[in-house]
Amino acid sequence: MSSETVSGGTRLTLDLWHPNCWAIEATSECPGGILAHAIYDAPAAAGETVNGLFTAYGDSADEVEILLDHIRDSRLTGGVQELKARFGQSGRDIAPGNAAREFFLEYDPNDMICPKLVRQGFVHSAPCRIEDGREYWQVVYAGERDRIEPKLDVIRDEEDADIDVARIASSGSARSERARRLDTLTPSQREVFDLARERGYYEWPRGTSTREMADALGVSKTTLLEHLRKAEAKLLDP
Repeated sequence: MSSETVSGGTRLTLDLWHPNCWAIEATSECPGGILAHAIYDAPAAAGETVNGLFTAYGDSADEVEILLDHIRDSRLTGGVQELKARFGQSGRDIAPGNAAREFFLEYDPNDMICPKLVRQGFVHSAPCRIEDGREYWQVVYAGERDRIEPKLDVIRDEEDADIDVARIASSGSARSERARRLDTLTPSQREVFDLARERGYYEWPRGTSTREMADALGVSKTTLLEHLRKAEAKLLDP
């Protein structure tokens, strides 16, 4: 594990899997991903459900539709209410893919990992991203750094969860701000950006072409350029 202790706590990104999660199951079976934004009501009694706001995204409208169909059919979900217009932030700000659709979803709060994180002192600081059957949580831990792993071990044991920790830097310096922005990239965007840097794409003269990078990653040139454009926008946009 690597982390950085900052004023106000330690900021981390948790890469995790846990059972009985409709979003993990959906993204492990389908292309695309999901952003989990917020819960908009709370259960009044045990056994009641909650409604949460989510964004389904993908490289195409067809990918998003396949993902939404899987979510509707899940044994772990209730009603899906799709929004006709975007809710809150713009698509450029929140959706990594080329297509995105927002929806409210009814589900059992006992299937959520977030309350277990909060109980152990980890407070989420950004929407959770779910891709390829994994959840990515940006959290802040206010306690001592040497207590992070023991606290995570409690969640691992209680929830049968697989949790890895990656560093996320504070906003207190230029270096940490760059690290924070890198952490906002999706795995595909980070893979493309890291390859571009590694092969000298940003040097002059350029050490590689977009076609060569696309071939190396086994994707189309159009897909590579889309991932690279979105990575650059996140890293450069103030």
